[in-house]
Amino acid sequence: GADEYLTKPINQTALVARVQSMLRIKELHDTVNRQSDELRQKSEQLHQWNLHLEARVKEQVGQLERVGRLKRFFSPQLVERLVSSGDESILESHRREITVVFCDLRGFTRFCETHTPQEVMHTVREYHGTCGPLIVKCEGTLEQFAGDGFMVYCNDPEPIPDHTGRAVAMALDMRDAMAALCARWSERGYDLGFGVGIANGEATMGMIGFEGRIDYAAIGPVSNFASRLSDLAAAGEILISEGIVESLQSRICTDAVAEQKVKGFERPVPVY
Repeated sequence: GADEYLTKPINQTALVARVQSMLRIKELHDTVNRQSDELRQKSEQLHQWNLHLEARVKEQVGQLERVGRLKRFFSPQLVERLVSSGDESILESHRREITVVFCDLRGFTRFCETHTPQEVMHTVREYHGTCGPLIVKCEGTLEQFAGDGFMVYCNDPEPIPDHTGRAVAMALDMRDAMAALCARWSERGYDLGFGVGIANGEATMGMIGFEGRIDYAAIGPVSNFASRLSDLAAAGEILISEGIVESLQSRICTDAVAEQKVKGFERPVPVY
């Protein structure tokens, strides 16, 4: 029994081996615990890195989307400034004098009725591809495409020196470029022409739209006036308001057209 066990000689070698075995087990246990703690720390660190990476990716995707959205309307120079500064305060609602250029094609409705969708879209892409670089060169703001028509204004959201002169120069460059394109279209049997209307005046500027679709727009009579002048312009003709003539005075040569009854205006207005 117990007395016999207590009086039994101790095997020192076996005891040492047993103690050494217990120490090795403890050492292994401590090692496992230490490695487990390190693994938990690394796992948490990796989790934090993943969260940081996800945030960075989300931020960069948002930045790319923002740049893409801004490039739809503004010149590359202005987009670069907005992105680098992160300040979009210049896009807040305000009033400013602008020069509006409205362009569209003569004969486009009839063309759409008599040609295939592929021909129509190819022609529109050629048209926009011809005028687009000239808008960028002028540093104009493209507000909208409306089929064969588009509207550009100068002097907002960033002020442009001599915005009226630059807008008229852009329109003249467009007319020259489109004359060459219309000649090529004529060789294909397309009866299309290019007309322009230009007006200047104050407008309310700012962001409009709804969640998921926001545009930057110019609202006021000057935009409507430029559009009406474009409607009246014949192929190869640029019609301008009296305000454009007064702004540029002797810098351009103009011909006075009989006063025109323009939709939205009570009285006939001078057109040049």
